[in-house]
Amino acid sequence: MVAEMGARVQEPRTVTSRESACEACSAAKVRTRLRWWPRNRIAQWRLAGYLFPLGLLLLLEAAARSGLAPPNLLPAPSAVAGSLAELGATRLLRHVGASTSRVLGGFAIGAVLGIVLGGAMALSRKVEALLDPTFQALRAVPSLAWVPVLLLWLGIDEGPKIALTAIGAFFPVQLSVLAGIRGVDRKLVELGRVHRLSPLALFMRILLPAALPQVLTGLRTGLSLAWMFMVAAELIATTRGLGYLLSDGRETGRLDLVFGAIFLLAVLGKISDSVMKWLEQRLLAWRDETPASGRSQRTSPPNRRHSS
Repeated sequence: MVAEMGARVQEPRTVTSRESACEACSAAKVRTRLRWWPRNRIAQWRLAGYLFPLGLLLLLEAAARSGLAPPNLLPAPSAVAGSLAELGATRLLRHVGASTSRVLGGFAIGAVLGIVLGGAMALSRKVEALLDPTFQALRAVPSLAWVPVLLLWLGIDEGPKIALTAIGAFFPVQLSVLAGIRGVDRKLVELGRVHRLSPLALFMRILLPAALPQVLTGLRTGLSLAWMFMVAAELIATTRGLGYLLSDGRETGRLDLVFGAIFLLAVLGKISDSVMKWLEQRLLAWRDETPASGRSQRTSPPNRRHSS
């Protein structure tokens, strides 16, 4: 009897075709559900980085609807979206376009001046000794302190807004160009002098490309500061722009409109920084990157010749 029981225990279970079909169907469903989730871990973290603010918005919506967050202090995201929808697409695009044009114009002026003056200070100790004390003092002046001066000098049109935005973008670019060129390997400079390059050719062909990583970092920082200085300019003496929406929402007590303008500023800032990051990756494709693991990883692998 014991032998018969052992035989029954060791007897393999026969899987029917229906059970195997169900298992295959469930596995296919799991694969279909997870098809949108990337397999690369870096891509997974990047996707999670975009899903995190979405989850935060859902959490704020739930807190507002449940009464945990008072609406006079923290409006629901749906109310913020409703306030932006009330403006209409035409008015909203007009405000966004006005702010974007001011940022792009001011950033272009500030970046060009920062590259030129930062390069001149890096190439000449005399120019640095002449300009550095003034720049260091002006860098500490708050953005709002420039507003009355620029209004008196340039009027109430677009001039003071673009000028203030250019001031915000200038100093990070100037500092990054100065530090980047000063950090270039001296052997590269000597090589250019051996080939009898003019100062302009030395700057354009050796110094600026070698300092490009730090210069692009300064450009990204300058672009973000350009958005901040633009808002400071639009808070005073303007009728268009996201800064005007902030001021209008504050004066009328519409906190949902204030948060709507903040949301649009965050989105536009992220888009502009992503464009700069994409440009940085394209221009610095030759650079070796050091990941968190500590191993060097080349972005564009060099061509290797197989030795016979």
